[in-house]
Amino acid sequence: MPRTKSALFSKKKKSKRGGHKDLQGSLINSAIVVLSLLLVAFIFSFTTRQTHHGVPIEVTFPALPEQPRLAVEIYEQKPVMDIEVEILNGCGIAGLASKVSALLRDNNVDVVRSENADNFNYTQTMLILRNENLEDLNYVAKTLGLDPAEDPRVIHQPDESLNVDLTLILGKDFKSIKSIQTYIDN
Repeated sequence: MPRTKSALFSKKKKSKRGGHKDLQGSLINSAIVVLSLLLVAFIFSFTTRQTHHGVPIEVTFPALPEQPRLAVEIYEQKPVMDIEVEILNGCGIAGLASKVSALLRDNNVDVVRSENADNFNYTQTMLILRNENLEDLNYVAKTLGLDPAEDPRVIHQPDESLNVDLTLILGKDFKSIKSIQTYIDN
């Protein structure tokens, strides 16, 4: 049976396509081999960089005392007074209540809460006595440099539900209290 021109032409196309596919497959296989070699080289390079031989460091720990100190001994060195105070930040300056807490704790006052007030619009700092213990009020007021008899910022507003002796609300005028300003500056 004689072959027609179109039959020959279609066979040539098929053979060219087959050759093209073989060439394309060879290029893909070659690319995979090259990328595999690069990956192996990268992994080798990475692992050799991660393992190193440095200088050994000698670690020494401080010696512990033979007998640990008892809580009673620590308390006797710096007793905490039986005055429970809450400090409320009423001016919005970040970290102010915690700084004033540290000031009072350094003066042996037990700060039980240190947090933001209900708002940041307090213009005046207030020390509020929440029970009838005037000695506690006098001690904390003296620590802050306030005169409980003369200063209008020191008030008596009993509220036993708060479970604290005193509430200190820090207002925008906190810098006028010398002990607070000195403590913050240091």
